[in-house]
Amino acid sequence: MEERRRFPRHRTLKSGKIVVQSGRSAVDCTVRNLSAGGALLVLRNLAGIPEKFDLVLETSGEHHACRIAWSGADRVGVEFRRAS
Repeated sequence: MEERRRFPRHRTLKSGKIVVQSGRSAVDCTVRNLSAGGALLVLRNLAGIPEKFDLVLETSGEHHACRIAWSGADRVGVEFRRAS
């Protein structure tokens, strides 16, 4: 299978939070791979996750503005958006 990503992703196992509604709501997730351009997130339930949200990596406090590129049963691939 040909790799189509712009940035190589590295396997990881990090705790994260999907932050929505300007920080008023957060959903726990696990970050399974990560690159400069995106990540693979695993969640218990995808219901209510909007197309655009912020991802916060709990150990480092790193923030990323995200857009869902694809989704499956319990996971989503996200692309990091540039701040505008």
